[in-house]
Amino acid sequence: MKKLLIATNNKGKVEEIQNLLKDLDVELVTPDDIGLKLDIVEDGKTYAENAGKKAVAFAHASRLISLADDSGLEVDALGGAPGLYSARYLPKPKATDADRRVYLLQNLQNKPRPWTAHFHATIAIAAPDKPVQFAQGQCNGEIIHEERGTGGFGYDPIFFFPELGRTMAELNMDEKNRLSHRAQAIINAKPILKEIFS
Repeated sequence: MKKLLIATNNKGKVEEIQNLLKDLDVELVTPDDIGLKLDIVEDGKTYAENAGKKAVAFAHASRLISLADDSGLEVDALGGAPGLYSARYLPKPKATDADRRVYLLQNLQNKPRPWTAHFHATIAIAAPDKPVQFAQGQCNGEIIHEERGTGGFGYDPIFFFPELGRTMAELNMDEKNRLSHRAQAIINAKPILKEIFS
């Protein structure tokens, strides 16, 4: 069976992407599955640069078609921050997701509400010796001042969908995989993947 490498070491992302691609007629493998350890410096100026860099590095190292993503939370009251730096937002070593959520809320304290925001995701698909192809997705909501829900990861417990009355962390996997930025990006990436694997 043809293989697609999910080019991330983030277990939350792996679980989401595996779920989103379960109907694709390929074997989904992770870096752990094939004993591949790569630590890519995400120093690009755009989501596409970072996602592309990861996808290409994993494709070259594994000789497998590789799918990587770069995503971020953009908060309007903070001028689009943390954005590209969402996973590295708090300038201290070994900061956790919870630490970053606290730091974000501290930075929002004196800003007028609602704290409108969106999640953005760019997917990059790299095949060895072929140009990288991209797909994007976005979902809109707002940041709330208290954490709700135990699902997901990152900023999910404070990212609220007003129309649902729930946070991203209060959605089950099926709901998240209909609404999330990564879900939208994967939906847009599926025609590319089907063409590559056909």
